[in-house]
Amino acid sequence: RNKVDRIAAHGCNVFINRQLIYNYPEQLFKDAGIMAIEHSDFEGTERLAAVLGADITSTFENPEETKLGFCTMISEMMIGEDKVIKFTGCAENEACTIVLRGASTHILDEAERSLHDALAVLYQTVQDTRVCHGGGAMEMAMSAAVMEKVTDVPGKESAAVEHFAMALRQIPMILADNAGFDSQELCGQLKAAHAKGQHTMGLEFTHGGIADMEQLGIMESFRSKMSQLCSAAEAAEMIIRVDDIIKNAPRQRDGGM
Repeated sequence: RNKVDRIAAHGCNVFINRQLIYNYPEQLFKDAGIMAIEHSDFEGTERLAAVLGADITSTFENPEETKLGFCTMISEMMIGEDKVIKFTGCAENEACTIVLRGASTHILDEAERSLHDALAVLYQTVQDTRVCHGGGAMEMAMSAAVMEKVTDVPGKESAAVEHFAMALRQIPMILADNAGFDSQELCGQLKAAHAKGQHTMGLEFTHGGIADMEQLGIMESFRSKMSQLCSAAEAAEMIIRVDDIIKNAPRQRDGGM
């Protein structure tokens, strides 16, 4: 009872505990007008403290040193077969909860992976605010710039430079194929547009054609684009360096085995 009185002295109307709250303390909280929430997980408690602007405390001797959190509403809702507690109108709003729902574990895993990749790109964009045009526009522009340099490269290296430019043009072709459109037709139109100096033109799949990516607001993170190009080039270089593959013959089993 003394511990409940010390908690109530903080002036809170909601108490969140990481452990079990027994019936008697819960009744004391109820009499004091305090809603008690038990079994809050450790990671969830830290996130909750961040969004509420509250302190996590293990002792209750100094109420004046403890910062209380704030939210406008606490409600209980059902997600599938599980009950969860929703906090609305939090003071800090430094975190949020994203609920993924799917018909199978495979779909949920794929959705989580896609969401993680999107958040990682968003984080990189916040760190480095430079962006470039999407829809295959940058790959086509880079391919055209590399092709201009082919004539300056002598010997066999010119073939490698030319094929690097061709590899860049595969990106918009793959995008068109994945969208279910004629990749040869769309990439031909895109290549012609870039040859005229329209370097902001890219593929748009709403109507299946090319459009100005700057007007549509289709942008990609510059740092993410650089990482993709560098990783792809390094992977290709590693494969080229493999000049021989040695296979170990399978062990012959005895006839009696």
